[in-house]
Amino acid sequence: MRVLRINKKEVKPAEEKRVDLKLIEPIIKKYKNKKGNLIPLLQGTQNKFGYIPTEAMLLISKETGLKVSDMYGVVTFYAQFRLNPVGKNIVKMCHGTACHVQNVKAVTEDVQNFLSLKDGETSKDGMFTLETVACLGCCSLAPVMMIGDESYGKLNGKKAVEVIKEIKRKETLAAKAKDISNN
Repeated sequence: MRVLRINKKEVKPAEEKRVDLKLIEPIIKKYKNKKGNLIPLLQGTQNKFGYIPTEAMLLISKETGLKVSDMYGVVTFYAQFRLNPVGKNIVKMCHGTACHVQNVKAVTEDVQNFLSLKDGETSKDGMFTLETVACLGCCSLAPVMMIGDESYGKLNGKKAVEVIKEIKRKETLAAKAKDISNN
C-alpha cells in the first residue's frame, strides 16, 4: 500500500559511485543463463546494496542481455524493491483495517513530524526510512509499527515517537563508543 513508490528525490551521482559492482558478480554468474532470472537477480542485488543502483541494472543488462526497461518495470511494480538507498532502520507503519480503525493515521503523522519525513523518505543522517504498509499481521496489537524485526503495538503518537527516540539514542551512543575506541 505504499503511496509513494518512486522517490522524487534523485540519488546523487556521488552516492551511486560508492557502489562496488564486484559484489554482484557472483549473483550474475549464478543466474546468468537461468530461465526466470530477473527477480532473483534483482533480489540478490538489493540484498547486497539495500537498494538497486542504476549501475547495477546496467551491469546486469550487459552481462545477461536482460533489458534495463524490463528491470525498471519490475522494480517499480513490486513494493519489495527500492531504487534509492534506505536508512539503517526502516520504520513500517501498518495502515491495515485494524490499525486504521485504531487511528494509525494520527500516529503516523506524529512519527512523520518527529522525523521530518514523508512516506518513502529517508532521514538526512541515513538512520531512518519511513514506509506505510498495508498490513503487518499484528491486528490484535493495533495500531502497530515495525522497525527492523521488532514490532511495537498498542501505540499512540507519543509512544511511537519514544520508541524512535530510544533507537536514535542507542545508535548515537554506539557511534560515540566506536569513535572513542578508534582514538
